[in-house]
Amino acid sequence: MNSALMLSGNLVQDHEFIYPYYRLLEAKFIVDVCLLGGKEVEGILKTRIPPNKEQKVISPNDVDINKYNLLILPGGAKAMEYLRQDKKILEIILNFYNKKTLIGCICHGTQLLISAGLVSGKKMSGYYSIKDDVNNAGGTYIDAPFVEDGGIITSPHYKYLGDWMKAILSKFDD
Repeated sequence: MNSALMLSGNLVQDHEFIYPYYRLLEAKFIVDVCLLGGKEVEGILKTRIPPNKEQKVISPNDVDINKYNLLILPGGAKAMEYLRQDKKILEIILNFYNKKTLIGCICHGTQLLISAGLVSGKKMSGYYSIKDDVNNAGGTYIDAPFVEDGGIITSPHYKYLGDWMKAILSKFDD
């Protein structure tokens, strides 16, 4: 059984959380939600995150990376301001990467990869305004619906959610 961890926080970009969340459930993944603070938050558009009232939320201190074969990092510029300053969040991301667990990251979520030190030498996408950040961190910014490099699949914008999730889920096809 496939299982995913969605990692985010307050003011996440609603589309970038909700679409992958339900798409993963549709693909029969077990989906856990880890939010900074360990409780329900609001998206930037005021959507309750997680959208499912029955969904349990765990805190970063309760994450067991061995339970998952996918990490999803939704974007949202405001959310990233807080998430990328949290050492535990960055440690979780780095541990998933070191374990060679697939990471899917969209929009400003790429800032978490920058702060975790995972961009150097890789081709990546992310929101257009962070192109210089990706390049300055030693990566190569690519403007494409999704970019795959080194176990990380990135996308620049929620208009590419379908392409991005299709690329991610193709890694789990039987």
